[in-house]
Amino acid sequence: MSDRFLFWVPTLIWATTWHAILYQLGEVAVLHSVALRFGLASLMLFAIARWRGESLAFSPGAHGWLLATGAVQYGFNYISTYQAEKHLASGLMAVLFSLMIFTNAIGGALCFGQTISRRFLFSAALGVLGIVLIFWPDIATTRAAPEVLGAVGIGLLAVTCASVGNMMTLRLTRGGTALIPLLAWSMGYGAATLLLIAAVSGVPFHLDSRPSYWLSLVYLSAFGSVVAFLLYFKLAQRQGPGRAALIGMIIPVIALLLSALLEGWRPTLVSTAGIVFCLAGLWGATRPATPTAA
Repeated sequence: MSDRFLFWVPTLIWATTWHAILYQLGEVAVLHSVALRFGLASLMLFAIARWRGESLAFSPGAHGWLLATGAVQYGFNYISTYQAEKHLASGLMAVLFSLMIFTNAIGGALCFGQTISRRFLFSAALGVLGIVLIFWPDIATTRAAPEVLGAVGIGLLAVTCASVGNMMTLRLTRGGTALIPLLAWSMGYGAATLLLIAAVSGVPFHLDSRPSYWLSLVYLSAFGSVVAFLLYFKLAQRQGPGRAALIGMIIPVIALLLSALLEGWRPTLVSTAGIVFCLAGLWGATRPATPTAA
């Protein structure tokens, strides 16, 4: 598979999950919906690993790392994201997660010795500015209330958890752990973490009878979790976590174009400029560089 394939397929999938998640909102609590998503994805990955003849057995020590990776990447990351979104506009969350380009690049430098070029930093900053412009109406109406500032902190915690989870996953694969069994166990542990948080918090469990809920759940599990994360981490293995995180620069652009088709969103001059900046940032950051660049 080419690097372009590894980049664009998860980008397109995750851009469509923004719309699919709308069908998840209803009777089932968010914690339970996300737990079901990763629990089902974990079962799919176990089945794929078994079909491929890959071993699913790990030592107790390895399970400790898999548990920590799953709890951070698929548990604390997602619960922090949803908690932050209670007080933050989706546009501001998109801006916060675009900062993962920098946190991943720093993580790649600290953990794997990968260099960060000035061109990459400038291009990434240009892309983040583009996302700010795209969502400027949401950001401009955000007030600096205490709960909003606290939510920004929780959002940054989510970004940190996502980057740390990325580094832990890549560290395990560099140590010889096969990616599919790794994701199978870590997503399962992430689902268990979310269920435990829901139980401790006293969140009641309800099932949704709508076919749209279950169809979107299968899509989020099979494509938004299994396919997208497999390809994303293969890209990160090849090009480094910083470059892989450039996906987050383009997802809002594609998601908004889909919103224009499905939900009636209309671009403005400012948002159009933001889209141009995002595309220019992606072009600048992905121009041929040394193999060790971020």
